[in-house]
Amino acid sequence: MLSKALLRLGTGAARRPWRVIAAWLVAATLAVLAAVAFGGRNADSMTAPGLDSRRATQLIERAGTGQEGMTAQVVVTPLDGAATFFDDDGARTALARLQTEVRRLPHVLGTSDPAGALDTGGDTTVREGLVSADGRIAVVRVQYPDQDRLSAEDLDALVDLGGRLRAELPLRVEMGGSLFYAFSDPDGGASELIGLLAAAAILFLSFGSLVAAALPIGMAVFGLTVGVATMTVLAGVTDVPTFAPVLGSMVGLGVGIDYALFVLARHREYLARGLDPREAAGRAVATAGRPVVFAGGTVVVSILGLAVADVPFMTVGGLAVSIVVLIMVVASVTLLPAFLGVAGARLARAGRLDRLDRALRTGRPGRRARRRDPVAGAARAAGWHRWIGHVCRHPVPYALGAAGLLLTATLPVLGLRVGLPDDGSLPPSRTERRAYDLVAEGFGPGVNGPLVIAADPAGDPGVLDRLVATVAADPGIASVAPTRVDRATGIATLVVFPTTGPQDRATADTVARLRTDVLPAAIGQGPARAHVGGAAASLSDVGRRTSERLPAFVAAVLAMSFLLLMLVFRSVLVPLKAVLLNLLSIGAAYGIMVAVFQWGWGGALVGLEATVPIVSFIPMFLFAILFGLSMDYEVFLLSRVREEYLRTGDNGTAIVEGVSRTARIITSAALVMVAVFLSFAVADDPSTKMFGLGLATAILIDATVVRMVLVPATMTLLGRTNWWLPTWLDRMLPRGPVGTDRTEDEHRPPVTPHP
Repeated sequence: MLSKALLRLGTGAARRPWRVIAAWLVAATLAVLAAVAFGGRNADSMTAPGLDSRRATQLIERAGTGQEGMTAQVVVTPLDGAATFFDDDGARTALARLQTEVRRLPHVLGTSDPAGALDTGGDTTVREGLVSADGRIAVVRVQYPDQDRLSAEDLDALVDLGGRLRAELPLRVEMGGSLFYAFSDPDGGASELIGLLAAAAILFLSFGSLVAAALPIGMAVFGLTVGVATMTVLAGVTDVPTFAPVLGSMVGLGVGIDYALFVLARHREYLARGLDPREAAGRAVATAGRPVVFAGGTVVVSILGLAVADVPFMTVGGLAVSIVVLIMVVASVTLLPAFLGVAGARLARAGRLDRLDRALRTGRPGRRARRRDPVAGAARAAGWHRWIGHVCRHPVPYALGAAGLLLTATLPVLGLRVGLPDDGSLPPSRTERRAYDLVAEGFGPGVNGPLVIAADPAGDPGVLDRLVATVAADPGIASVAPTRVDRATGIATLVVFPTTGPQDRATADTVARLRTDVLPAAIGQGPARAHVGGAAASLSDVGRRTSERLPAFVAAVLAMSFLLLMLVFRSVLVPLKAVLLNLLSIGAAYGIMVAVFQWGWGGALVGLEATVPIVSFIPMFLFAILFGLSMDYEVFLLSRVREEYLRTGDNGTAIVEGVSRTARIITSAALVMVAVFLSFAVADDPSTKMFGLGLATAILIDATVVRMVLVPATMTLLGRTNWWLPTWLDRMLPRGPVGTDRTEDEHRPPVTPHP
């Protein structure tokens, strides 16, 4: 049985702690060395097989017209606000030098030439988006090869050159482009530190002991080091998206500290009963460790289910995050009991948790608690017991009120709009944002999100002229750059500038109209073909695919969770209730995200510069992570309720005792996780903000409204049918890994439950 294996594992780690700690040190060292020797840099590849934008990319790669690689743009304007490139020889000379310096960078295939166009008086300057009509803003487009041949060093070289030229030339120099998007480092370092400090403060307040607070933090840091290093090694084999380390750190810290808190709390209960510290550690791993293993496995399986979307970067990102969660589970049942063995009896003297637990069981505070705080000590100890009892005595109004509140919070989901925040949503301190604003000011918003049409005429000589004419006539298109044709293949590429910005819904409508109406009308019934690509089109395609696959993914995760919970708790209604309540909490989190990011409600609190659409892949990612995390609390809480039910045979007593005895740990764990997630909500990148706020909101709702109100209210209404399972189904199901185990308390043998 799993419990016996965990008992041996936990007891062995507590009896030989230094061996286990040394093994983890060796593992962390090897992981870091492997990351340095074989690791790669994270890179984004926002595409997927079978999409129209992917077909456009494949045509461009066949043609070799120079549009298939990565790009960057250097946006410049004279420092003298009144000067223009048309009438300032010094500014024109500085612009020419900048172009020359950029061309000399490693891997640069070429640049556009606004300075040359100015010198020759070319009339293509404005039409090609090189110099603005008023002559104040110029754009140098930098062409690189494809992403596989580049690295973050190329971005560093461009940024360093920009910093040097700012000091030497009379120009304001800003930069942006896909090179920045692919190789910019995620901004999670400071957030991780803030999250750790906040978690340490909450743990100290919960346990009243620096030793008890330090153990979960230490275990989480160990696990995160190994997990992130392993993720870096994975990046050397395949493209790991840039959001994966940030999301892995966010989820890893949250679940690692949570899992450690569950085990530590049970360990201290056994210490309070007088058990030897090593035996207490083993029993804690055998009892609280079982829900940890199950909940962690659920998180991993849910995240790996992202493969249903058939979007490679989401699949790899999910795999990377799952590795971190899996390592945290292993650390919780090996490294943590080793730490508990080293701490020994010092945890028993920590005080506050033991006194609160004793007061919760007896309804009376201990003598030390009465001396320190004669009123608050007892109130805190028995408060949860009274609250759960109150909810169970009035289940109908609480169930209806809480469900109504969550449904109201879910309503904004009806206005959900997916997309991808562009550089215009970054703070003004970032050069990408400043470059974005300059381009929009000088050339119009659509120049920040050009579309690339790839066409294969297939021997039809007039198709390109018709294509250019019909595309230029579309009301959503501002201008069309000169066509480039590859002589060997005949494949042509057209760079098209929409009238609207990359984030606008109108741009997605323009892409759809080009594909369904404009291009078919230009090509006719012949063998020619054309596809719409570019960053804006690719992201729109990915968003549409994830939206189409989301229902199937949600159904698969719900079915899997229902079956696993039925296996664990030997019940039909308990898992059904859990699935429905988890859907409510996740829906409320989605609704709050829409209200903040799309409607702007309270956006300033998280440093949001402007309203943005919800990142296309975040709803599916959040569902996978949140459904798994909500299972943590569900399994931990219901495991205790079922233990009490099997001990007493009374459903009402089991609900009050089980929920109230886990309420303090669940709320403390939720506060830790919320603090960690909120620390990422203040990052610069809007995607990181969405992950942080969405996770924090859902966990807060789940641990308070759902676990402390809806669960006891609905379980009270269901009565003994909570544990109903048809006899034929009970015979078919294998025995689950979580449930009552006699290692939980050998002094109190379980009572046969009511039939």
